[in-house]
Amino acid sequence: MNPTDEQAAAADAFHAGEHLALQAGAGTGKTTTLELLARTTQSRGRYLAYNRAIAQDARARFPRNVACKTAHALAYAAVGRFYAQRLGAPRRPAWQTGQALGITKAVRIGERDLSQRTLSNITLRTVSRFCHTADPAITRHHVPSLRGLEDRALHTQLATHIVPFAHKAWTDLQHPDDGCVRFDHDHYLKIWALTQPKIDTDFLLLDEAQDTNPVIEQVFLNQRSHAQLVMVGDSAQAIYHWRGAKDVMTGFDGTQLALSQSFRFGPRLAEEANRWLHIADAPLRLTGTIAVPTELGPVARPDAVLCRTNVGAMVQVMDLLAAGYRVALVGGGDGLRALALAARELKEGRCTTHPELLLFTTWGDLQDYSAHDPAGRDLQPLVDLIDTHGTDAILAAVAHLTSENQAEVTVSTAHKAKGREWACVRIADDFTPPRDSGQHDDTGRAVPGPIDDGEARLAYVAVTRTRSRLDIGGLAWIHDHPDGNP
Repeated sequence: MNPTDEQAAAADAFHAGEHLALQAGAGTGKTTTLELLARTTQSRGRYLAYNRAIAQDARARFPRNVACKTAHALAYAAVGRFYAQRLGAPRRPAWQTGQALGITKAVRIGERDLSQRTLSNITLRTVSRFCHTADPAITRHHVPSLRGLEDRALHTQLATHIVPFAHKAWTDLQHPDDGCVRFDHDHYLKIWALTQPKIDTDFLLLDEAQDTNPVIEQVFLNQRSHAQLVMVGDSAQAIYHWRGAKDVMTGFDGTQLALSQSFRFGPRLAEEANRWLHIADAPLRLTGTIAVPTELGPVARPDAVLCRTNVGAMVQVMDLLAAGYRVALVGGGDGLRALALAARELKEGRCTTHPELLLFTTWGDLQDYSAHDPAGRDLQPLVDLIDTHGTDAILAAVAHLTSENQAEVTVSTAHKAKGREWACVRIADDFTPPRDSGQHDDTGRAVPGPIDDGEARLAYVAVTRTRSRLDIGGLAWIHDHPDGNP
């Protein structure tokens, strides 16, 4: 390959032994650049991949002096193998686990009655959240916030009740041979991280650094005294804060370089991407490749439709199936099926264990919450969809999904589309504009409110998934927003 000036600068910094943070915009060839760095040395290296599929792909590309694995693979080799028989244990209902931990009765918090099953579910989620952090022990801030208990005082009351049971669960998980809590891969990763492990290598490459869990960040940064650290990612694609991920790039103590030349799309799409990068106050601006003439305009037959929410994806799937298309859903239909089954349980007057809906006792309770409580506004599309079509129609639609290699159209949320690309993309209409600010301009028109940084980053991910043509669809409102024309 003929490296760009930016890639050559990264190679020079790496060869000089500098710790390096490489901001790599959408389509700028970050893995190719890491491969270039690895081929400039005979030193022993490790590439930490975001998931197993990326690790497998990297093994085929990187030279033999670089071992390509996930953090979980390293943790399993060190400590996880001692828990192998617990990893294969059969699933058991959360209420049974909770009962074994001593959760034997319901609790009333505020106006909500929390059943034993609900308390057990929250306890196990608390342990999972702790495992994604760099914290040494479980505390009340690991207890998830729940719909219907958003008030801080109510959450404190909930956490006071849950934390002792979460401590019991974590103690149970320390036993290699047997226990009542189902043991999974994040558990041994956390156990390994708490040993402050030393990774035996000369340099360490961390991919997708903007979405690194704090537990992995801590392990990575602790290698600084004996290994050269290189992290690569795109801070503007940091879209997983809601599940504990952290952008470790912007504050990294090392040489900061960038890859801004995108090989995926042309100049017109780079302009659209830069609009969102400006709004998100990102440290990067992209340049498109002139030889890739990406167009912006209506797309009648998209290869992919990208949605803001799972409910939006459900709507698109049903509409496309009704129009006679063969449809695939990135990540499969399990999430949509679980939502529909949870809604059915509520409509039948039964409680559900779905984490989004577990505090609601009836469908009417959820309808009132989504219609009248500001915290439930994002559930209104789900309620409308169920009230319009019914749960059976949604379950039938999920059953008719096909694989991506056989589909005419692929539907995805923007979150699950990260790292993917298609020729022709349409943005779905559930990317709604921000609410009005309450002020008016000189013509009397309402002035829209500011755009949230997280929403701008998600929009940036969505618009940069295309190679040939983008139908901006549900994001077209940006052209009338005062922040949309920097």
